[in-house]
This record gives sequence, C-alpha cells and structure tokens, in this order.
Amino acid sequence: MLYWLLVPLRDFWFFFNVFRYITIRTALAGVTSLALMFILTPVFIRLLKKHQVGQEIREEGPQHHLVKKGTPSMGGVMIIGATVVSTLLWGNLGNIYVWLGLAGLLLFGAIGFVDDLIKYQAHRSLGLTPRQKIILQIMASAAVALVLVILGTKGKFDLHLMFPFIKEWTPYLGWFYLPWIMFILVGSSNAVNLADGLDGLAIGLTLIAMAALTALTYVSGHAQWSQYLNILRVPLAAEFTVFVGALTGACLGFLWFNCHPAEIFMGDVGALSLGGTLGLIALMIKQEFLLFAVAGVFILEALSVLLQVGYFKITGGKRIFRMAPLHHHFELIGWPEEKVVIRFWILGIIFALFSLSTLKLR
Repeated sequence: MLYWLLVPLRDFWFFFNVFRYITIRTALAGVTSLALMFILTPVFIRLLKKHQVGQEIREEGPQHHLVKKGTPSMGGVMIIGATVVSTLLWGNLGNIYVWLGLAGLLLFGAIGFVDDLIKYQAHRSLGLTPRQKIILQIMASAAVALVLVILGTKGKFDLHLMFPFIKEWTPYLGWFYLPWIMFILVGSSNAVNLADGLDGLAIGLTLIAMAALTALTYVSGHAQWSQYLNILRVPLAAEFTVFVGALTGACLGFLWFNCHPAEIFMGDVGALSLGGTLGLIALMIKQEFLLFAVAGVFILEALSVLLQVGYFKITGGKRIFRMAPLHHHFELIGWPEEKVVIRFWILGIIFALFSLSTLKLR
C-alpha cells in the first residue's frame, strides 16, 4: 500500500527512491510488526483476562504445568494481525506470492482459531478432535497446493523438485507436486504445534527459522546472489521477503510476552499458522528439503512423538522417552524449563546456521 504511495514521489524528491528497495521495506515491515506487537499485545492480554480466555492444560502432561492453567491464550491472533498489517503497508501488493503467503497464514490460523474458540466456549474441552483437525489441515493444504500447481502450469512456480547438493537431477512432478505440497504443509503445521509446550520454546524456534528463511528468500529472488550461490532463482520471491520479514518481526515481538514466565500463549491459532507458513515459505522458494534443517528441532519434536506412540503400540506399553514431545522428556529427567528452552534455542540456531552454510557448499 505504502509502496504504491511513496515510490511515485521519487519524481519529486529522490529520498523516496529508497522505498523501491526490498531490503529497506523488509526491515520496515519487521519493525512495524514489532512495534504493533509491543503496543497492542498488552491491550490484548487485558482483554483476554477480562473475558477469561485462558489456556487449558492436559492432565496427562507434567504436573508442574498445571499452574499455567488460565494464562491468556490465542496470542497467535496478534502475530497474524501484525504480520498482515505490516505486509499490506510495505509490500508490493501486485505480487501473487505476497497474497499467497497471507492466504496460507490466514487459512491455517483459522483452523487454530476454531480449535481455540471451542476450548474457550466449552470449558475444559481440548478443542477439535485430532481427526477433525487433520481433515481441516488437509483441506487448507489442498487449497494452497492447488493454487501453487496452477501457478506452475502458468510458469509462475517451478514444478521441478530441487535437491540440495544435487544439480543434475531435478524431476518434473507436474500435478504430482500437489500431494508433496500437502505433506509439507500438514507436517510443518503439526510439528510446530507439538513443540508449543514450554514458555518461549515454539516462538523462539520459529523466530530463528524465520530469520534464516528471510535470508533464503532474499537470495532466492536476487538475480546475482542466486547465480553466485548456484540456487534456483525465484523472481517472485524477492518481494515475498517483505512478508517473511514482517512475520519475523511479529515473532520477535511475541517472544517478549511469551518468555518465561509467559504472560500469554500463542494457542493453536498461532502454532498452526506459523507451522503451515514455515512450510509454505520453504516450498515457494524451492527449498523444502532445506526446511528439514531450518526447522530441525521441530522435526525432532515430531519424530519423538511418532517414535513414542509407535514403540508403545508395538511393545504393549513400553516407552522410549519418559514423555513426548521431546521437551517434556528433558523436563522429567530434571532440567528446569528455562534450561530446556534455551538449549533447544541453541540447537535451533545450529540447525539454522547449517542450512545457511549449505548455500555456499553448493
């Protein structure tokens, strides 16, 4: 919006030419999201407390988490709102990638919002059943996948599968790309949701992953950098950087209020929207395999649940971990919550740095 308003003014004053640059608008989008979070989140927390919109705690979880019951939830609404406003202000709204990113964020956020709303309206309810949630995620993923494949048929999205470190083999999937997209989106949204169990854990890891994806998105859309690093150039991804930067700023702002002891939780509206958007960003810049490194801790958290459930069924009741997801296991062996969170952040930074280092290794 401001892009269309300010850039034409360069004909009258050269200063306004700076708003043509994606780096400037990405930074401004991030700062705008951050400012909105700082200003509006305290108001939102008071509103939630007034209407008693609090977190429900699963009884089968660690017992010391029961003290968190009633903490304001649904903070993901603020993350989505700040991101949407900042992107609309600083992004070039003529770019289809920007709109698709916003649509993915809102679609997965809507699923989480319905889930959180059921928990609030039916006290002590755990929201949507796993079956209902996965069906809605599949439907949202299918809608996004369909748009991407249609864009691919029009030359605006590459339907070849790209592998890190492999230059020669890039199989063309065509419409078979659709189930792959759905798998990535559903998997990433659930992985972040599973990691959202400790104060600051999921949002901190998402912030780290988003910062790495901001860099990856920028170089993917930059003609010279993509050629130098020998990665597929995605021209439309250049403007998409503004959206990713806005989301990064919103995550940073939310961390201020979600760090231990948390004043607010993101809820499923935040976890599902952030997870789905992580996967969508990686897909749109053709780095979905690198997502397994960027979001490495989320992958470990999801794998710990799959292994625990599978082993429990096979062995008739035995467990690999004391409790899954993985962060609860470390809590139960004696690590304080803050130590678990910070060490997982450190691991997330290592994964993110590894993902960025692969660019040069290519």
